[in-house]
Amino acid sequence: MKGFRPEQVINGTWGEVWFDGEYLAQVTACKAEVTLKKTAISQCQNLVDGQKVTGLEPKGELKLHKINSFVMNKVNKVVKAGKTPTHTIISNVNDPDAIGAERVAYYGCVIDKMILSDWEAGKTGEESYGFTFQDWEPMQTIN
Repeated sequence: MKGFRPEQVINGTWGEVWFDGEYLAQVTACKAEVTLKKTAISQCQNLVDGQKVTGLEPKGELKLHKINSFVMNKVNKVVKAGKTPTHTIISNVNDPDAIGAERVAYYGCVIDKMILSDWEAGKTGEESYGFTFQDWEPMQTIN
């Protein structure tokens, strides 16, 4: 791309999330990334090690306004039964000023923690959930 107009930069205000098919109107932020695990490979006659990708570490985070016990209810019974709760999370950002939308699905998501209570007088409630995932699928990308 040779250039762009400033209004084409994606604005996160137009983001949205579905958690196991349920729309999360209370979401304020979503981030997911895959870190490449690497192993240093030394070579004769070279002082700089090369790098070989030997694994992937997918992680994400959801931030929400605290309006209900949605995540706690999704995780509580399953965890107390000794099982691992897994979820599907879909993120979409579709700014009408941008040149396209970006939608990504994350499969096999496991929430890192379950928040039972977290509040403070004079402050609005918010929740932040880290998660790992096993697979992902870019459903719509911006070309």
